[in-house]
Amino acid sequence: MLTPRFLLNRRRLLKVGAAGVAAAGLPLRCIHANTTSAVPRAKSVLIVLLSGGPSQLDTLDPKPDAPAEIRGEFSAIPTCVPGISICEHLPLLASRMDHWAILRTLAHKEHNHLLATHVALTGRPTPLPRGGSDLDRVESRNDFPNFAAALDFVKPRTDGIPSGVSLPNYLIEGPLTWPGQHAGFLGTRHDPWVINHDPNDPAFKVDSLTLPSDMSDTRLVSRRALLDGLNRCDEELSGDTRARAFGEQQDVAFGLLTSAKVAEAFRMDQEAEQTRNRYGRNKFGQSLLLSRRLIEAGVPIVQATMGIVQTWDTHIDNWGRLKNTLLPQLDMGLAALMDDLSQSGMLNETMIVVMGEFGRTPKVSVLPGQTVPGRDHWAHAYSGLFAGAGIRGGQVIGETDSIAAYPVTRSWSPADVGSTLFDALGVSPEAMVMDPLNRPNHLVNGEVIAPLFG
Repeated sequence: MLTPRFLLNRRRLLKVGAAGVAAAGLPLRCIHANTTSAVPRAKSVLIVLLSGGPSQLDTLDPKPDAPAEIRGEFSAIPTCVPGISICEHLPLLASRMDHWAILRTLAHKEHNHLLATHVALTGRPTPLPRGGSDLDRVESRNDFPNFAAALDFVKPRTDGIPSGVSLPNYLIEGPLTWPGQHAGFLGTRHDPWVINHDPNDPAFKVDSLTLPSDMSDTRLVSRRALLDGLNRCDEELSGDTRARAFGEQQDVAFGLLTSAKVAEAFRMDQEAEQTRNRYGRNKFGQSLLLSRRLIEAGVPIVQATMGIVQTWDTHIDNWGRLKNTLLPQLDMGLAALMDDLSQSGMLNETMIVVMGEFGRTPKVSVLPGQTVPGRDHWAHAYSGLFAGAGIRGGQVIGETDSIAAYPVTRSWSPADVGSTLFDALGVSPEAMVMDPLNRPNHLVNGEVIAPLFG
């Protein structure tokens, strides 16, 4: 249940899972990094990914004076900050707007889900396969590493706590696996850990991170020493890329088995029922609660995805889906998270980023063969929420035109979002990685969004 990207658990530490074998066969490249760190603003970053792309007009950038075919079905309501209005179906967020900054001019060039997700989670454009189309662009070990994987590379940990955890599902649909979810060319050892299970499920357990009753710490260390000896014995095997990648996964597995903090974070039964109910007894609400617990355990980057790959992809029934499910769950979960982090003081050292991979078209449309209207993909302008770690709440950054189609003030890219969170975590702006073509790349490839802190 609780596994790294390529499956390992306590009962299979000496075996390679089928997915692990496939991944390990890919080449690993020598990468260089400048590990000199800047002064961190934050200990952790929580990325709340609204996969599929929510409508900016129907959430954070309403246009009440626009024509009905643009405005849509929802009204705008005032927030606790004079002059800021948001969608009527986000009342809890409205009452806590003094903690949040809205950035209304996020923008990039990709209107395809897979390409846009890679951009959102890595801050990098997605190169197409030779001779292929954007529809072919699925996850690859040639991808640029996502934010958590890159952090693990430039600021590796030795305490058994993973640099990144993604929950509650990996973004896969049929034969397509969304790029931007793992370490790409950095190799499997830097992959974030993935939780493919619903934290709201009564069967949610932590046994995959718990030693069996007959396995003492001493015995575990002894088995690890035996395994290391076996790996060293066979020089041919130890020099193979498959074996090296699997050995890296073994290192991660042993580290997590000896990390009590991580195991405790998954003990959702330690939370009071009242607390769990405040977050919402649904997959997304409980994922936010688990995210808070992982941050408390010291995980520096946590990604909580609201739904599967196209949950917010509202080509059909945009307003029904938003009103009845998506916005109430988002509103409730974010309110509980904000209350807990602000009351505990953790908001001062935790940055929160809430965004999709893009937004939705200003014009309402009906797909061929359908009767219920919605909105299509739109990356030219969309909105995000930011809070914590020195971000000044109660402000709106950026302005779009009268129909929320294009920015009329400066736009900000996913690369700028990545640079902002790297800066918050103390990653040096001079940090470098070498890509598969042996070209040097600055890890921080955008500009810190300074108005967030103004």
